[in-house]
Amino acid sequence: MFGIGPLELVVIAIVAVLVFGPDRLPEFARTAGRLLRQVRQMVTNAQNDLRNELGPEYADLELQDLNPKNFVRKHLLDPIEDEAKPVSTDFTDTAPARLPAGAKPPFDPEST
Repeated sequence: MFGIGPLELVVIAIVAVLVFGPDRLPEFARTAGRLLRQVRQMVTNAQNDLRNELGPEYADLELQDLNPKNFVRKHLLDPIEDEAKPVSTDFTDTAPARLPAGAKPPFDPEST
């Protein structure tokens, strides 16, 4: 969560108790929870409004995809990883078929 480890959370909690006091700390926690809930609701409503205004072709739009780092990874790097397939060393399925005895091999006059 925000790159904060468990030790940092303990330090933040101790500092909060020292600064606000044990009596006012639950009130601040409730207020922070309400504020966070309202911000999440506003973001969700903004995303829904954006999807509704853009139309059905953008119904799967995710705001994380608009981050340049994620955009490059999704549209440039992922297709390369998908195309990279293991090379088979078994050539029996890709060997050309043998011509029957006496048959002429195919000839392309444009190739010479």
